[in-house]
Amino acid sequence: MLLCIASKGWCFNWKQLHQLADDTTLNRAVAKAADESNSPESLYVLGLVYLNRYDNGLARETFEKMLAIDGSNAGARWGLAECLRREHQYLKCQPVFEEIIESTPEFSPAYLSLAYVKYIQADFNASARLAYKVIKQGRDEVDISNFVRALCLFAGNKGMIAHYGGLLSKAINGRLVLPYLNKAYSLQPDSATVQFGLGSYYLLVPPVFGRDIDKAEVHLKKAITVSPLLADAYVRLAQVYKLRGDTAKYEAYIKKALGIDPGNEMAVDIYDGRCKFICLE
Repeated sequence: MLLCIASKGWCFNWKQLHQLADDTTLNRAVAKAADESNSPESLYVLGLVYLNRYDNGLARETFEKMLAIDGSNAGARWGLAECLRREHQYLKCQPVFEEIIESTPEFSPAYLSLAYVKYIQADFNASARLAYKVIKQGRDEVDISNFVRALCLFAGNKGMIAHYGGLLSKAINGRLVLPYLNKAYSLQPDSATVQFGLGSYYLLVPPVFGRDIDKAEVHLKKAITVSPLLADAYVRLAQVYKLRGDTAKYEAYIKKALGIDPGNEMAVDIYDGRCKFICLE
C-alpha cells in the first residue's frame, strides 16, 4: 500500500505530515506556512495543528487555502469535512468522507472521521468496522496517532455493543475492550484519546467485571490535562462524581463540557437523561 496520495503528479505523504504535525509547535507551523505559502504540505501541517488545538475556525481557513492551490487534494477535502464533523454537521461531512474512502482507500483519517460519525449515530457495528479497517492497514501504513485512535475507537464501539447486547455479546465483545486499549497505551501512553478510553472503560464496565471509579478518575483527569478542550472527558468525569454522590461536581463538569462544545452529543444525552451513551446511577 502506498504511503502517499497522488496529487498533481506528486506524492502527498499524509502519514509523514500527520506525524510532523504531532511534533510541531503552533509557532513553527505558522512560520513555515507563511514562508511556503504555496505549499500544500505546509498548509496541511498547520491545519492539523489547529485541529489538534480544537481551533476549528483557523483550521477551516487553512484547509480552504490548501484547496485553492490543489482542488483535488484528498487531505484538504478531508480537513474541511472534519471541521464540519466537529460542528456536528453530519449530513454535510458524511458524503465527503465516503467519497474520499471510495477514491483514496489508503487515506486512513477519512475512515476514522466516518467512524466517529457512525458512533454518534449509534451505529456501533459500522463504526467498529471502519476503525478495524485502519487497524488492518497496519502500523507501518498509518501514523501513530491515527493508529492509536483506531484502536481506541474499536475498543469503545465493542464496549457499546457489549452494553446493548445479550449475555453472549457481552462475553464476546466485552472481552475485546481492554486488550485494544492496552495496545493503544503501549504505543502512546500520554495520548488524551488513550487516557479517555481507559477512564471510560473503568467507569462503564460492570462492577462484576472490574469497575474502578478511582482509576477512571485518574485516567480522565490525565486526558483533560493533556487536552483541556476534550469535552467528552469532562462528561465521563462528571459521571464519576455522580456515582460518588457529589452533585455539585457532576453539574460543574457537565456544564464545563457544554461550555466547550454546546452541541456535544454525549453531554446533552446524559444531562437530559436520554442515556444513549450510558448513564450510571
